[in-house]
Amino acid sequence: MRILAIGDIVGESGLKKAKEIIPNLKREKQIDFIVANGENSAGGMGITEKLFKEMLAMGVDVVTMGNHTWGKKDIFNFIDHPNLIRPANYPKGVLGKGYTIRECKGKRIATVNLIGRTDMNVLSENPFVMINDILKEIENKVDYIIVDFHAEATAEKIAMGYYLDGRVNIVFGTHTHVQTADGQILENGTAYITDIGMTGPKKSVIGMEVSASIKRFETTLPEKYKLAEGNCVLNGCIFELDDNTCRASKIELLNM
Repeated sequence: MRILAIGDIVGESGLKKAKEIIPNLKREKQIDFIVANGENSAGGMGITEKLFKEMLAMGVDVVTMGNHTWGKKDIFNFIDHPNLIRPANYPKGVLGKGYTIRECKGKRIATVNLIGRTDMNVLSENPFVMINDILKEIENKVDYIIVDFHAEATAEKIAMGYYLDGRVNIVFGTHTHVQTADGQILENGTAYITDIGMTGPKKSVIGMEVSASIKRFETTLPEKYKLAEGNCVLNGCIFELDDNTCRASKIELLNM
């Protein structure tokens, strides 16, 4: 089983880049299942139904979200779509679902979305407690488990990786938009990387226009962020899982 995880898609230009690359990449790398984080796809904040449908059309199986889940009101029209998940540890009663189970090549794949609690400015439950509850719910019901941990702090992400080692198949981080160099297979067989990066404007500050971003840091004034323009890059990761042992066997980082 070969699974492609695509880093935070930033803006419509980031989505255009993904649409240019993914069809050929899927064929060349024999990708079976695709997960993409789409919470920044609509103007850098949120997602619309139109963009969501474009992701599905280009072959994405599950779209995950994060702290900008509610950035566009349009999401309330499709929040219950089976291919869309938002952080599972949002407070109880929040619309949408935190995980989904899809079938691929005769295998049942659970994809879980979690959000961190360090410097995220989002009211959420403890992700370590929530993932335990979810794993109990899906025990013996799935063959593979993927976790997108949308978090700011590298320490929180790394701790989650070790916490879930041997209990899930893949843990990858999103949110910081910078691909880390620590892709690895942990001791008990779980594939892990702290952040898979972003798919968006290359010359940017995590997808935003450089001068506006610098001005915010220079003056401390709330300068309005602007999406950067120009050439885009696609960041992501291909995870190869052994169907016999259910352990990760290979990780390939993408920077295209």
